[in-house]
Amino acid sequence: MSLYIILMGVQGAGKGEQAKFIHERYGIPHVSTGDLFRAMKTREDELAKRVQQIMAEGRLVDDATTNEVVKDRLSQPDAQGGVIFDGYPRTPNQAAWLENYLAEMGARIDAVLLLELDLYTAFKRAFGRVSSASGKTYNIYFNRDGLRQANFEDHPEKAYPPRLIAVDAETGETLARRPDDASADAILKRIDTFVATTQPLIDYFDAKNLVKRIPADQSIEAVSAAIEKAIQETK
Repeated sequence: MSLYIILMGVQGAGKGEQAKFIHERYGIPHVSTGDLFRAMKTREDELAKRVQQIMAEGRLVDDATTNEVVKDRLSQPDAQGGVIFDGYPRTPNQAAWLENYLAEMGARIDAVLLLELDLYTAFKRAFGRVSSASGKTYNIYFNRDGLRQANFEDHPEKAYPPRLIAVDAETGETLARRPDDASADAILKRIDTFVATTQPLIDYFDAKNLVKRIPADQSIEAVSAAIEKAIQETK
């Protein structure tokens, strides 16, 4: 039996962690349109060249082309039993196309999992996020255990805004931030974009009784358990 899940949530809601859980639990791949577009840079086929041209011109990839990229991904062997969509669909038109395409395959969208998180907490989860070279992640506001140091440091001559210095207590490694997490303006723009683009999709899928709302301000384990319960309810 196939399983097609749409995973939605503001930055900091834990989509990456929960996509990993769903993948491990149900054996379906995590399909991110951002990853798909980046992968097009290394391909030489007609579709890839069209995407490369759009991106080189600084344009947004249109719905029809995005749908083609998704169709290409869904045709691959590992996606035959379903996928976890992340960052797609972005518009009601894309959502309608996806529903029709899956119906042609004898499948359907099983659930839209909306990880709900208040926007203030979402901001703090992004702004306070630091990680090691190995990928271990901490947050100076929510997960300081294991940090020997976590503070903002002024430049002696105020040449740049205070920077976050965080050090792993065990290894002594100075931890890094994603560049877009270090900019409050960039975080706020991502939140604004999420709010503006997601509500029409929520309304679209709500009308079809597909949205499963899951509080994301719980522990990772509690969110995973709620996701598993929501998926089982679709069977």
